[in-house]
Amino acid sequence: MTEEDERRRWTDHLGDEDLAFLKRFVLLSGSLKDLASSYGISYPTVRLRLDRVIEKIKVWDNEEITSDFEKLLRTMYVEGRMAMGTLKQLLAAHRKEEGE
Repeated sequence: MTEEDERRRWTDHLGDEDLAFLKRFVLLSGSLKDLASSYGISYPTVRLRLDRVIEKIKVWDNEEITSDFEKLLRTMYVEGRMAMGTLKQLLAAHRKEEGE
């Protein structure tokens, strides 16, 4: 198995809700207006949700971030489950532990 085969795909890091959201987005031909209507929510809410999914994909697809722990922390921040100050403190502590 090659190193590429051993790496998990970005889709492996998305939850069922994110995957269902992306599937519906694709089936609606990428129309955020139609997506908002299908969920019964506002366009800005759909836009925010899509932006968060995009940021999660960027985190997990970023080859410069080699630590799964750091990727997890950054994903939690993107999801709004962690404040920026907390993220910075945890990353600093992690890097100190790793000897960076």
